[in-house]
Amino acid sequence: QVQLVESGGGLVQAGDSLRLSCAASGRTFSTYRMGWFRQAPGKEREFVAAISRNGVNTLYAESVKGRFTASRENAKNTVYLQMNSLKLEDTAVYYCAASSSIGATFPGAYDYWGQGTQVTVSS
Repeated sequence: QVQLVESGGGLVQAGDSLRLSCAASGRTFSTYRMGWFRQAPGKEREFVAAISRNGVNTLYAESVKGRFTASRENAKNTVYLQMNSLKLEDTAVYYCAASSSIGATFPGAYDYWGQGTQVTVSS
């Protein structure tokens, strides 16, 4: 199986930037599509971004498009989420996930999940 560990979360001010990392264990990282999701208290888990196996193709939720950028370094078994111009509404626990299937925006399409990292944006 694939084990995913997110890091890089923290407390920042609105307008600041933050980069999240997701480190994966295992030998087959490059065979997985990777996604980022977030969940705020009392809300459903929300799609944020997805990236293809080779890192060329990306997909973003409309709420973050133009502000967030997903990337990956397969040689390091790591996927990143660069978050710029952070807003109060971005406050959530952020999760990375790995999928071997089609359906990048749906949680059910992902096979493995990290434990999450908290991002808190203050005014």
